[in-house]
Amino acid sequence: MSGLLRTIASRAAPALRSSTVTQRANLFTRPAKDKVGLMETTIGFTLFSVAILGPAGWILAHLEDYKKKE
Repeated sequence: MSGLLRTIASRAAPALRSSTVTQRANLFTRPAKDKVGLMETTIGFTLFSVAILGPAGWILAHLEDYKKKE
């Protein structure tokens, strides 16, 4: 049985490897063109916080409604 698995694996492995897509990240090593201001930073942190904590807060605020069986 292991011989059969080896044969299948040896034939399938090159086919699986050849179809992979090579991704390259664009990295820049120089400083940013413009400095990020305090207002932009505050807006960014606020939006991320609402996006992450908002749904969890909604569920916790309505937990009793979810417990009811209708």
